[in-house]
Amino acid sequence: MRQTRILVMDDHRLFVETLAVRLAMEPDIEVLPVAHDIKGMLAIAKTGRPDVVVLDLMLGSVSTVGALQDLLDRCPEARVIFLTAAQDVSLMVQAVRSGAVGWVPKSVGADQLIRVIRTVALGGGYIPSRSLAELLRRLTTGDEVAEAEHRLASLTQRERQVLSCMVDGLGRSQIAESLGVSVNTARTHTQNLLNKLEVHSALEAISLAMRAGLRPSVPAA
Repeated sequence: MRQTRILVMDDHRLFVETLAVRLAMEPDIEVLPVAHDIKGMLAIAKTGRPDVVVLDLMLGSVSTVGALQDLLDRCPEARVIFLTAAQDVSLMVQAVRSGAVGWVPKSVGADQLIRVIRTVALGGGYIPSRSLAELLRRLTTGDEVAEAEHRLASLTQRERQVLSCMVDGLGRSQIAESLGVSVNTARTHTQNLLNKLEVHSALEAISLAMRAGLRPSVPAA
């Protein structure tokens, strides 16, 4: 029986080590040493030559999508699955455009994850059915939408939360209250996201966010 070499990376040590033990129980799966950060993942990938890599999408507030090119440069044959609690389709689009072939919610059971790993190892892919239509729509839209999504992918998780509040029409003090931070902190996050998005005003940021698919969470009265 041919074994599929699996590399798993997650910064929650108990979770990733428990997952590795469960995967290793399968006779057709060989689990490489687990990684807890991007540097460790790239080092293990270079020597272990995994067939499938299962990545946590967020390490703290940092997206691991940006590390995908480095990983595929080292292991061009590797098939990459993101295992994540995030449900942001914009991040999913960025991940697929960067070379990922699977996106699995952390709410699934181990048996389903193993089925996905086997499917991916054989050349298939996996996207949750509830997200597939929107993902395909965004992947087939024009360059303007793709550019907007690319810019949003540079934001941290907190900056995306601030941007979502801006799309909802909240002012700075309301954003601070909603996120449980000071007004100064909200101001800093706002300025950082404006710089990253290469825009000069909140209105431009909101317009860019809506081109990327963000919508107000509560319809205006």
